Amino acid sequence: MELLGFLLFGGYVYGGWRFWKGFRRTNFSQGRLVLALLWPVLVIGNKSYRQNYRKALKG
Repeated sequence: MELLGFLLFGGYVYGGWRFWKGFRRTNFSQGRLVLALLWPVLVIGNKSYRQNYRKALKG
């Protein structure tokens, strides 16, 4: 169970870090920190964010 929690946390941090690094490729101009921290919720619930998240990861 601890390993699963560690893997989930690692995935969360990795996804946020990748978005942070690719933020300039998105259509967003502000809110970098908030968008990077809330990425799992926004990917699930917001089509526009999901498209921009994919743009940020490409590179």
